[in-house]
Amino acid sequence: MSRIGKKPIIIPEGVKVEQKGLCVKVTGPLGSLQLDCHQRIKIKVDSSTGKVLVENEHPKIRQDRQLHGTMRALIANMVTGVSKGFEKKMEIYGTGYSIKEQGGKVILQIGFCHPVEMVVPEGIKVNIGTGATRGNEVPARFTLLATDKSLLGQFAADIRKIRPPEPYKGKGIRYADEHIRRKAGKAFATGAA
Repeated sequence: MSRIGKKPIIIPEGVKVEQKGLCVKVTGPLGSLQLDCHQRIKIKVDSSTGKVLVENEHPKIRQDRQLHGTMRALIANMVTGVSKGFEKKMEIYGTGYSIKEQGGKVILQIGFCHPVEMVVPEGIKVNIGTGATRGNEVPARFTLLATDKSLLGQFAADIRKIRPPEPYKGKGIRYADEHIRRKAGKAFATGAA
C-alpha cells in the first residue's frame, strides 16, 4: 500500500469537491480545477466529515500502487491550489538582463541580440519585483502565481530553459531557492614555454 495514498485529504472551508464518474472537480475561492482519475483507483468524497479518500482495490499490482499515491497527490494539490494557490519565485542574474510583462507576454532581455517573448498561459499571474538587474550582485526578481501546480512548474521550467545559469559567473535564470555549483575559471600559468 502507498503511505501517501492511504492519507485522507482534508477539505478546507470554502472548498467544494464533486465527483462524476472518473472526473473529480474542485472549486474554491481562487478558481476551479478538474482531473480525470484512472479507472483502477476509486475516489470517495465524504462531505459529512470533509474528507476525500483514495482507495486502491488491487494492492498487489505494482502499477496500481504507483497510481494510488499519484492520484492522491494530484487531488491534494488541486485542493491546495484552489484554497491557497502556489507560487514559484525566480531570479535573473547578469549585467543588463531584465524582465517585463506586456500584453499577456513576458519579455526577457537576457544577453541575446533580440528580446525573448513568452506567452503567459491562462491561469498564471506574473508579479515582477525588480524588473532589471543592477550589476552582478542584485538580480531581477519575479514571482509566478497559479492554482494549477503542474502548469506553474512547467511554465517556470520553460522560462529557466531559455538561459539556464552557467557555472562560472552564475549568469542566467534560476529558481530563488536554487544553489548553483560554481567552477573556478582557467588559471593562466606564468613562465617561459
